[in-house]
Amino acid sequence: MTDKVSFSPGPAGKGDTPELPEVLSTLPLRNSVLFPGSIIPIDVGRPKSVRLIEEAIAKERPIIGIVTQKDARTEEPSEDDVYEIGCAARILKVIKLAKDNYSVILQGVVRIRIEGFVADEPFLQAKVAELADVVVDEIESEALMLNIKDTAKRLIALVPDLPREAAALIDSVTDPGQVADLVISNLDIEIHEKQDVLAANNVQERLRKVLTLLTRQLEILKVRERINSQVQEEMGHSQREYVLRQQLKAIKGELGEIDDEGGDADEFSKKITEAQMPEEVEKVARKQLDRLKSMQPSSAEYTVTRTYLEWMTDLPWAISTEDQLDISAVRDVLNEDHYDLEKVKKRILEYMAVLKLNASKKGPILCLLGPPGVGKTSLGKSIARAIGRKFVRISLGGVRDEAEIRGHRRTYVGSLPGRIIQGIKRAGTNNPVIVLDEIDKLGHDFRGDPGSALLEVLDPEQNHTFSDHYLEVPFDLSKVMFIATANYIDPIPPALKDRLEILRLVGYTRQEKLAIAKRFLVPKQIGEHGLKEAGIDLSFTDEGLLEVIDSYTHEAGVRNLEREASAIIRGVAVKVVEGELKGELAIDVDSVSEYLGPQKYLPEVADRTAEPGVATGLAWTPVGGEIMFVEATRMPGKGGLMLTGQLGDVMKESAQAAMSYVKSHLAELGIEQSLIDNHDIHVHVPAGAIPKDGPSAGVAMFSAIASLLTGTCVRPDVAMTGEITLRGLVLPVGGVKEKMLAAHRAGIKRIILPERNAKDIVDVPEEILDELEIHRVKNVMEVFGKVLTKGGDVAGDAKSQTAESSAD
Repeated sequence: MTDKVSFSPGPAGKGDTPELPEVLSTLPLRNSVLFPGSIIPIDVGRPKSVRLIEEAIAKERPIIGIVTQKDARTEEPSEDDVYEIGCAARILKVIKLAKDNYSVILQGVVRIRIEGFVADEPFLQAKVAELADVVVDEIESEALMLNIKDTAKRLIALVPDLPREAAALIDSVTDPGQVADLVISNLDIEIHEKQDVLAANNVQERLRKVLTLLTRQLEILKVRERINSQVQEEMGHSQREYVLRQQLKAIKGELGEIDDEGGDADEFSKKITEAQMPEEVEKVARKQLDRLKSMQPSSAEYTVTRTYLEWMTDLPWAISTEDQLDISAVRDVLNEDHYDLEKVKKRILEYMAVLKLNASKKGPILCLLGPPGVGKTSLGKSIARAIGRKFVRISLGGVRDEAEIRGHRRTYVGSLPGRIIQGIKRAGTNNPVIVLDEIDKLGHDFRGDPGSALLEVLDPEQNHTFSDHYLEVPFDLSKVMFIATANYIDPIPPALKDRLEILRLVGYTRQEKLAIAKRFLVPKQIGEHGLKEAGIDLSFTDEGLLEVIDSYTHEAGVRNLEREASAIIRGVAVKVVEGELKGELAIDVDSVSEYLGPQKYLPEVADRTAEPGVATGLAWTPVGGEIMFVEATRMPGKGGLMLTGQLGDVMKESAQAAMSYVKSHLAELGIEQSLIDNHDIHVHVPAGAIPKDGPSAGVAMFSAIASLLTGTCVRPDVAMTGEITLRGLVLPVGGVKEKMLAAHRAGIKRIILPERNAKDIVDVPEEILDELEIHRVKNVMEVFGKVLTKGGDVAGDAKSQTAESSAD
């Protein structure tokens, strides 16, 4: 149905109402209501409707029933899917558009009521009855008709698209019922409202409904016209203001009063509009701009306000970079830049997968915790490159002022925003990757605690309204991906630690260092030293790199490895410049010492454990795992215990617990009482300048003391860790992976671990596990039987003691 419906006065359009058959073929319409006298075109394409039309046109003066569907989406309407009141219609013309597709022109004849459907095949057929008009009060009907005509003419005047002949058509119709049908058929209203009017056979009721709908439509058009007038008026005012300002500018130019600052106001106004700030932020910026206009350019306050507006307009309020959501591409970039580090890569891929499913997901707050040189900072840059975001690094080492994070208030001379907002401006987008480097090195003093200021920055529930002291308006940081880095976990305040998702990066294995050196470090250093441009094809053999790793570095990361490789390449560069080297050169084991000098680190485990009273323990440090020697000796005395090596309180207590256990189990260990009564025991942990603490050396303390008193040596290829109790139980400890890497690096072949640390072995690389023999123990007597070079009766006693402990 078109917006304009033709109308033919009279019930059938030709003066007389045709006689209706008792049963009519019924055609359901979608989104259309046919009224008596109306002429509308329709398209017919549904199979049942096509069959109905083809049969109807074969009859003379064909009459069919037209009903409206309740739901236009129904493809095969039944009795319950159509309205009860419809309209009998005459088919005026049929045009075949294509196979099974017709254009049909219908003319409404009279209202009908569906008494019941008698068939639904090959099309709907219904028993119908004519619904005649009922006129109760002719005078009221005439009055309502005049009101409708008057209102309709006013509505026609407000719609320029309607032809002026429409008013003449309305005047030509004199029957009240037909006036109502004519007007309602041309109103743009809901289908159910038109159907409600069609169902009203009481003429007065029908006229009232039409008048109500017509009045509502008129009021809507009046409001729209008023809005259009206001818009035109406002546009005219803006154009007038623009012309006056241009004239004012020209007058000032003639008077020589134009200055650069005067042009700044217009420029700032344009920048504020282009920045697409949030409404409340733009309100503040406009207020400051109004203040700027009223200031003298020579005043100090003018410069402060101008600088503030520059910061406000330069920030990327609505600028974001599009994320790289191709997971495989992100994985490829991460693998290209970094070797291993699977946990961190897995977390980034998880975040990108969630972001692809939910674009409004807030950025994660990650903390990469690990020793120096394992690639924490460079990993942040790689993450930014992988996901297609800008990268910003903010160093927090030594920061002691809270204003470094939140900025200074504008009341201070030379005040600026904090480092977070500065980083956002530098990135130019509101969703960069920001690396907060060395977050564990934050300090605090009388100027404030920057760690506390970071609480809001790193809280996803708060940082969407982060307020810098300089800006004093909220800035949304929820789209930023924050990545903090730290070597130590303890210095980080608990509240700040609670907001961080800790991802631990442990040291690299020997083979991992070799792979990193071959893939990243050596090619990078060769390129930086310009050897390729000089025609030198320099390479390192695997044996040469392993020699550097084993004998010239002693670290969890690869920073010193890169430094030593650089030293070798510099030595090669000197020879190239002096003309001693040309063409290809391979750095092997023999070449390493030529460039780096004598070995810096020598394996000493076998020498240090070749006598009773020396045991090898495993320690965790912030820079990775280390092996630690525990030495014990005895001297004439009265059974005392002396501890040296700058031990902490917890470590001293572990030594005392080990000594107490040995004293209480002398018989099982095969130790004579006189050795305890007539001698003092001295336990020392070398590297006395380095503070040491923690309970994990308990097993090593026990082994050293027991080895001393039994006169047996601890195997040189065994290292151990574990806390002990007075009952001889071996309790779990932390840092197992780092300790096992250190043991492997030092040439250890056998490791003693607490039974309850078995779960931590999963994180250890397979190549390490293949070369280590791991023994899990529950009781220290099991340890005693596994670490000595000769078991004898002692080993048998140990097994007996273990059985007794299990029985207990």
